Amino acid sequence: MEHITLLLGIVIVTALVFDFTNGFHDTANAMATTISTGALKPKVAVAMSAALNLVGAFLSVEVANTISKGLVDETGIRPEVIFAALVGAILWNLVTWLVGLPSSSSHALMGGLVGATIASAGTGAVHGDVLVGKVLLPAVAAPIVAGLAAMVATRLSYKLSGDADTKATKKGYRAGQIASAGLVSLAHGTNDAQKTMGIITLALVAGGAVAPDSDPPVWVILSAGLAIALGTYLGGWRIIRTMGKGLTDLQPRQGFAAQTSAATVILASSHIGFSLSTTHSVSGSVMGAGLGRKGGVVRWSTATRMAVAWVLTLPAAALVGALAEWVTGFGTWGTALVAVFLVASSFAIWRRSRREVIDHNNVNDTEEPPGVVTQAIAAVTPPPAGTVAEGLTATIPAPAESAVTPSAPSAAA
Repeated sequence: MEHITLLLGIVIVTALVFDFTNGFHDTANAMATTISTGALKPKVAVAMSAALNLVGAFLSVEVANTISKGLVDETGIRPEVIFAALVGAILWNLVTWLVGLPSSSSHALMGGLVGATIASAGTGAVHGDVLVGKVLLPAVAAPIVAGLAAMVATRLSYKLSGDADTKATKKGYRAGQIASAGLVSLAHGTNDAQKTMGIITLALVAGGAVAPDSDPPVWVILSAGLAIALGTYLGGWRIIRTMGKGLTDLQPRQGFAAQTSAATVILASSHIGFSLSTTHSVSGSVMGAGLGRKGGVVRWSTATRMAVAWVLTLPAAALVGALAEWVTGFGTWGTALVAVFLVASSFAIWRRSRREVIDHNNVNDTEEPPGVVTQAIAAVTPPPAGTVAEGLTATIPAPAESAVTPSAPSAAA
């Protein structure tokens, strides 16, 4: 193994902590729809997702190379810069997890790295063409492409099997959902675990432990895969609730269409080295699937909060990363102060989350009632036969008793 200094060891551990938060923050991307439709039990779903995340980590290193070699000038980066970037990313992940918003862990990491790099070496150390071409443009395109694909796939599935018996088709679509959820998990490991591989490799280069332009060492790939798998297994139940129930209500065939569309987009982007947000892809596909069914609607209040979080992710993480880098510039005590702040803030967020516990027992409870717009759309756009009426019964009330009871005949009569 490469020569690891104490500072470099702290940076690597912090990177793996980020990878862990990435795992439980993004579990919803793979398993929210599968859990919400009942295709898999919650604990089984997250265990399956964790195992496939680990496998996916070994499939490619293209995204890792984008981060370690392409986004910033690796020759001018110090280990403290990587540490500061990770602080910004971790805190943003924890804050958005606390409020149940599926924001992008990828963009939190990119934002933290860009902010810390600018604070340390100036704007010239950031490769703007890579930032725009492989981070920002995919962030905009991914939810649109995945959403359109999921909407078309959903409409086709209802058109082609609309007359089929609903109970008979549910079993097949649930099996398809399990397979597509596995594909999303595999894609998530391929794309997101690589981001941590890339950041650790960048730290190793910055610390002089490996040569510039090196691919991630095997131990880096393994540790990143294990960290994200462990985080995934613990389950980000708050975000799973938002994705599975708070954004729209999905039938099994919609869940299948959403997950298949998202997995295709994620795997394609991993192959060409785009640092894509799996959150953006899956959220877009879930909304597309919701709109693809007649009578299916999106809770736009939740979608709006998610969009705001997406827009704020890069600048917020960049700001925290830049401030953390400024403090580490004071020397060893500055780095220690940032580390203490990270631990204390993380503990405070965890304690706050204990006030309202969300776990596998209540994850499918509806997050919020449909808004006025949602109810209006549902009222004027009835769903296809067999999708809503199933399981409903009607009760005809008995005639009300007369308010005046006839008196008994008088004995005198």
